[in-house]
Amino acid sequence: MTYSSVIHFFLFSIALFSVPCLSISHSPNSKPHPFLLPIKKDPATNVFYTSIGIGTPQQNFNVAIDLAGENLWYECNNHYNSSSFHPIICESNKCPKNTHACSFCQGQFRPGCTNNTCGTTNYNPLAQVLFPGDLAEDVVSISQNQVFGVSSGCTNSDGFNGLLEKLPKSSQGIIGLARSQLALPTQLALLKKLPPKFSLCLPSSNNIGFTNLLIGTEEHPLSKYMQTTPLILNPVDTGPEFEEGVPSTEHFIDVTSVKIDGQVVNLKPSLLSIKKDGNGGTRMSTMTRFAELQSSVYKPFILDFIKKASDRRMKRVASVAPFEACFDVTTIGNSRTGLAVPSIDLVLRGGAVWTIHGANSMVMVKKNVACLGFVDGGTIGTMSFVKASIVLGAHQLEENLLMFDLASNKFSFSSSLLLHNASCSNF
Repeated sequence: MTYSSVIHFFLFSIALFSVPCLSISHSPNSKPHPFLLPIKKDPATNVFYTSIGIGTPQQNFNVAIDLAGENLWYECNNHYNSSSFHPIICESNKCPKNTHACSFCQGQFRPGCTNNTCGTTNYNPLAQVLFPGDLAEDVVSISQNQVFGVSSGCTNSDGFNGLLEKLPKSSQGIIGLARSQLALPTQLALLKKLPPKFSLCLPSSNNIGFTNLLIGTEEHPLSKYMQTTPLILNPVDTGPEFEEGVPSTEHFIDVTSVKIDGQVVNLKPSLLSIKKDGNGGTRMSTMTRFAELQSSVYKPFILDFIKKASDRRMKRVASVAPFEACFDVTTIGNSRTGLAVPSIDLVLRGGAVWTIHGANSMVMVKKNVACLGFVDGGTIGTMSFVKASIVLGAHQLEENLLMFDLASNKFSFSSSLLLHNASCSNF
């Protein structure tokens, strides 16, 4: 399979804004039970992952969590053989139209080696590589519950390099949480008649407590602390394989202004909004480690932060790549939300304010040196023709409860749970 044409790897993926069937009703006496997946943080890569059971007999796969991922995919080499594995036949009703060419294999029939199978593409954003695979249905086990008929990408990596590169060593694939038909929250909503919602809480350490990914949840114990803003649609594909006329399936929010210690950063609104060509806007990423700001946003932002830090008498020290603004920790106080540095407010559409405190803005790079964990993202997208104004990385998302309501197109967030003497591991 070649990638000579830039085709969206799930052409049939329709942004959930335009899928009315996801508004699922429940009988008055029924109460949907959400699926719970524990989240772990790999200490070597700082990548977040979870474990999911697939196949018969069940095999547990550790899969990295990708907010922008459009499907669940896993490596299915010789060690994996499932009797409930059913490849989706080319040109069948379950095979997406205009997808990649049918898959064929000259070896013995097994997962990852089937004929006349609907082809799909699996993406590893950390290695920035795409791999061909087979689209198939199999049994998925979550929260001790089996779900039949879940579609996923089975990839045989024989002869390919980089399939699992830069993922945690124990990871064998990726679970995608984008607004696409093959994302697991979407599939579970349809198969189990759950609300198309999920919540995410990324721990700042690898201490396993109650931190989790909840799919199909209606309420949350910390909902009272949360603010809400719309999820907005970028009409232009932002995926690794660009296709004209296909909207993005990533999660975007509308940041209308940025404040540092209460003072507005001098940015033209057009620098933050999504333009007709798809550039701009603010998206969230679990695969990007630190916040990336488009150069036109980054330059005034970093200057204002350095000025506010100086006002607090924070002593600046030499930069430590990839960070520019670094400081002597002995000149910075402490608070329950981390180092007492200038706060960063993201003012959102509808008036909600996402405040980023020291625990999510600063990064300890060596003894007594902390740097602002925001980097210059440049002006040109990587493996994409478009680039967001702001990408909120995993470091900025840690210890924040995030809820995605895909039916109502709403995003709710807590800001730092540390403000409420809570964390993703102990609420």
